Amino acid sequence: MKSLFFSLLFIVTSTIPNSLFAQSQFSGWLASFNTFKTGKKTSIHADVQWRSTDEFKHTQTLLLRPGLNIHLSRQLIVTGGYAFIHNRRVMGDVSGYAPEHRTWEQLLFNHKLKGVFVNHRFRLEQRFISQTTVQDNQLVTDGSVYANRLRYFLRNIIPFQQQKTFSKGIFAALQNEVFVNIGNTSNVNGKFFDQNRFYLALGYRLHSSIDLETGYLNQYVSGRNGTFTNNHVWQVASYLRL
Repeated sequence: MKSLFFSLLFIVTSTIPNSLFAQSQFSGWLASFNTFKTGKKTSIHADVQWRSTDEFKHTQTLLLRPGLNIHLSRQLIVTGGYAFIHNRRVMGDVSGYAPEHRTWEQLLFNHKLKGVFVNHRFRLEQRFISQTTVQDNQLVTDGSVYANRLRYFLRNIIPFQQQKTFSKGIFAALQNEVFVNIGNTSNVNGKFFDQNRFYLALGYRLHSSIDLETGYLNQYVSGRNGTFTNNHVWQVASYLRL
């Protein structure tokens, strides 16, 4: 765990020098993460997310991501699913929305470390990204390109009051997620590194199955031609486990 902590610290701090030269944005994200038990070892994963453009002017992204969970044990879950992402794009003076379709697989491992609830997630994505052109002053899709992406997510839940089983109360959430492109990088930003998301939040567990939280998320995105975007995000999220 110490090595994971220092790896996380290195990833976050290593982006600071480049972030001084990145384009800054300010946006808002709303998210709902849901798990519905369907059997002794199966459940449905479903998350819905809405994201704004810079300064909350438009809808940037609508994301719908269902999946099927297989519970190998109380701590280990494997998932496969599909995601639909409706993204806003701007080409010159023309703006519009184009879809991205994904299939994805993930491995989720949960454990407790001295009162801290730790969540590790490894996710592999197969991305079918729409290509767009301008016709008659409108943005239209013209086929798609394919890319693979790997993500590693580390999330820590820290209750303000120590409980053997955390069922209600205030907590802090600290997480980081690293995105890297594996193969077909020319179809995205041309680089191995895609983005990093660091998140710090304050939440309240209403019940053992319901969490609400809000906090600051820093999304550091590597673009084409040496460009970077530093997106400062206010996020509100809910977690439902039934």
